[in-house]
Amino acid sequence: MNYPRPFTPNQNRATFVAFEGIDGSGKTTQAHMLKDYLANRGIEVVLTCEPTSGPIGRAIRQAAVSPDPMSPEEETDLFIQDRADHVKNLILPALRLKQVVITDRYYLSTMAYQGARGLDPEAIRTKNELFAPSPDLTLLIDIPPAIALQRIQARGRHLEKFEMLDFLIRVRDIYLTQVNLGFPGLVLIDGRQEPTVIHQQVTNLVERLFGPRDSND
Repeated sequence: MNYPRPFTPNQNRATFVAFEGIDGSGKTTQAHMLKDYLANRGIEVVLTCEPTSGPIGRAIRQAAVSPDPMSPEEETDLFIQDRADHVKNLILPALRLKQVVITDRYYLSTMAYQGARGLDPEAIRTKNELFAPSPDLTLLIDIPPAIALQRIQARGRHLEKFEMLDFLIRVRDIYLTQVNLGFPGLVLIDGRQEPTVIHQQVTNLVERLFGPRDSND
């Protein structure tokens, strides 16, 4: 497993953790498990996700199931608008209060998914980093797309237009390219492992931010 740049353990600082991965990777499960783990340690934590539940986020979700897809440029613009509102009204206020913010997807998702539709991932990153704070730690839960689709179908959920094998292969390739390029704080975790094993790896990494567990925990 790759490790991010070292962090100075400090429970009195704001901390921002993002979970990334293709659909069906298990990242949402891991985000909730981390939230519960931190809350049980008495740490103030905010769990959020993108797209948000706001009006722009709802428009993005609706577009994902629409028979008339938006262009990559239109969709990217909506993601940036949604994220700007997310950053202004939730992420930055929570970080100022020294709370831990966990997000299920962030701008690396836009780089990967809209990049897979033909846009330049680095140009997307530049636009986002004009206003969006970089996570301290980004956890990429990685699985082969064929396994991801099996998981999605096993849940009985209808596949969306962006949940097709060839598309998810392109998305995953962009994610892995960012690992190889040294995207700051990005850690690759094998999502084929049992959820409890992944969770232990996640908490080991997060404890590098907060310091070791108290002996009484």
